[in-house]
Amino acid sequence: MARKLRKCLNRRTLFLIGVGVLVCFLSLVLVQAMFFPKHDLYVLMYHHVVEDGEECNDMTVTISRLKKDLYWMKAHGYQTVLPRELAAGEPLPERAVMITFDDGYLSNYELLYPALQAEQMKAVISVITCMPDRDDKHYIDWEMCREMTESGLVEIGSHTYALHNLDTKGLVISDGVNGIQRAPNESYESFQARVLDDIQKSYDLIAENVGQAPTFFAYPFGVTERSALALINALFPVTALTQDGIAQVGSDFHGLPRFRVTMATGMDSFLPP
Repeated sequence: MARKLRKCLNRRTLFLIGVGVLVCFLSLVLVQAMFFPKHDLYVLMYHHVVEDGEECNDMTVTISRLKKDLYWMKAHGYQTVLPRELAAGEPLPERAVMITFDDGYLSNYELLYPALQAEQMKAVISVITCMPDRDDKHYIDWEMCREMTESGLVEIGSHTYALHNLDTKGLVISDGVNGIQRAPNESYESFQARVLDDIQKSYDLIAENVGQAPTFFAYPFGVTERSALALINALFPVTALTQDGIAQVGSDFHGLPRFRVTMATGMDSFLPP
């Protein structure tokens, strides 16, 4: 009789413990929903802008198309936000969109920047930071970065220092190492010298030359690497990939999906009118 009673009590105890765990879990979910509600954020990815009449590929749009996109977003009630605003915990507008440009082409200063000024809209430009150091005339320099940053319309993010397959002119290496990927059998020491130090250098250069520490990192080719995740997340509160999808943001802003904008895709392909 005593054994049966103990067995019954043990079952009751386990049941109560299970109920308690479930209540705690639901309470945490409720607290998170109350204090860190999820919010739709549409992130758009561009690269290079060219003059009307010039040839375009999947990485380029014409200036007329860019202006049309900005006008469309504004006409449909979308408001642009910057990564530093997310990192600071500023509330998102109802129709929030983040415009991102990768690589840091000169056209971002000559064509994008005036278009942003005309519409008073914002964008983040993720720079391959070795390019300003090399004084490459196809890319923006540090003086341009400072000017755009001081306007409040542009934030400068990192696209690494020199980990964008520059030897292949930025093309993906099939069955090879791309971006920040760790090579097979690569030692941690070698990976740190090749990749982690490169990422840290890009961060330091932006902070030094722009006067504002970057809060945004755009993964080259959208490729992540587990061995680099701790450093990237520690340095950059906001990070973005290369994959379609609406970002559901709350208290974490890492690994945001982005819609790639091309001449063949209209704004209504990504954003509800």
